[in-house]
Amino acid sequence: MIVITNPSAISGEIDIIGSLFEEGLSFLHIRKPEFSEIEMAHFIDQIKVEFRSHLVLHSHHQLAEDFGINRIHFSEKDRKHSHDFPARFSKPCRYSTSTHSIEDFNSLEKEFEYAFLSPVFKSISKEEYYPVKNLFEALALRTNTNTKVIALGGIDLENIKKTLENGFDDVALLGSIWNSENPVKQFKLCQQIAHSYLA
Repeated sequence: MIVITNPSAISGEIDIIGSLFEEGLSFLHIRKPEFSEIEMAHFIDQIKVEFRSHLVLHSHHQLAEDFGINRIHFSEKDRKHSHDFPARFSKPCRYSTSTHSIEDFNSLEKEFEYAFLSPVFKSISKEEYYPVKNLFEALALRTNTNTKVIALGGIDLENIKKTLENGFDDVALLGSIWNSENPVKQFKLCQQIAHSYLA
């Protein structure tokens, strides 16, 4: 299971992140679009070293090597405008990206280990962000089997089962975690449901 950081700061965020990893979080996508390189470095530096291999950088990719991070995420915009991927990275990395249609997902280069496909449901964290196509129906047109397809957008306790039963390889959580009064408890509940279908 994947968790994406809240774009803005959350009280006690670093402690929560540590607890999520201790509860078995697979990957934490660090998406902080307003962070400068210095702010990003400070944020990563607060996360325990043993969890660094489970971090995925959405920006300031050049920091990856300094912190022992080997996972890089490309936004749809960055992917489509990157002419030197993956040559820009001096050491082997694993790559993920974002997509918003099955056509886009099917056309991905084989280097991408997994890709978000969104929004599956009405977003919890973004107002007025909701699906314009039924992505469950769209999955029937999937031809890309090299890349895992990860559901993003409005994923919560009520729909994880439906999402995994209908063809997605895994789910990514954002609003359902960070808008919760107890993010760690919420994660554990979601994780229990996901494990029963991914086992």
